[in-house]
Amino acid sequence: MLCLTFDTGALIALERGDKRMRVVLDTANLDQVQVIVPAVVIAEWWRGGSRRRQDILAAIDVEPTTERLARVAGEAIAALPGATVVDAIVMASAAQRGGLVYTSDVADLDRLRARFPGVRLMRA
Repeated sequence: MLCLTFDTGALIALERGDKRMRVVLDTANLDQVQVIVPAVVIAEWWRGGSRRRQDILAAIDVEPTTERLARVAGEAIAALPGATVVDAIVMASAAQRGGLVYTSDVADLDRLRARFPGVRLMRA
């Protein structure tokens, strides 16, 4: 089953009213494609509780950071100096499902594909 993972850039694009990302989210919801956002992404994105943020949260599934997910992300960070915790968790999360990540940070996440080759990236 196809799954989408959104990183912080995708959520920011949605919050700013980006039409392309809105179509991605609305189409996924209509087609019953799960949209997952790791909890650490919410922490990086959250700056208050605007109505638009509440609508976005209602349309996605927030994934908790489990010990297993944290370990896999930590191994990726150790293997790729300069990788960030949030990016590594996003990629580790998507790798569990062989999914597709929407990101505004394609270059940094692409580096992590060395550890998570089954993850595809799309620009948010």
